[in-house]
Amino acid sequence: MEKQRFTARTIALMGVLMALRIILSQFLSITTGFVKISFFFIPVVIMAILFGPIIAGSANALCDFIGAMLFPAGGLYFPGFTLTAFLSGIIYSSFYYKKDLTLKRIIIVNIIVTFILSLPLNTLWLYMMQGNAVFAFLPARIISSSIMCVVQIFITYAMVNVSVFQKQIIKFNV
Repeated sequence: MEKQRFTARTIALMGVLMALRIILSQFLSITTGFVKISFFFIPVVIMAILFGPIIAGSANALCDFIGAMLFPAGGLYFPGFTLTAFLSGIIYSSFYYKKDLTLKRIIIVNIIVTFILSLPLNTLWLYMMQGNAVFAFLPARIISSSIMCVVQIFITYAMVNVSVFQKQIIKFNV
């Protein structure tokens, strides 16, 4: 395992990606009590490609915490969602960090994050917070998660295959 080097450039890049993740999650998303449609996965994917599992997971969890503290929605902060964010960053990075970003790899990781991690855990957290009412919205959550999974696969695959993006990843590869 090679040691991660922190330079002013890598710290600044991580800060920009974290700020972008918070903005996309808090301001440029559609949120109801049970369903959230957002594109905050884009900076998470970039962090996963560049920084490795622990750093990407920690940064994603920190973004979730900061976003919840600065812009609370629906009541009190609940740490379960931060755990889901941490695990998502780790899983994305386990599939993307220093790996060939094939369509198969992108499909597999998005299915894992969406249907094995986020949907079940976030439903559990909502159940713990709001009780049985969560089950009334479960079909809508499954449909929106399925649609967002396809959108995430499409956007991620398109993004990583743009030559400008590839050049920037090489330039900022830490």
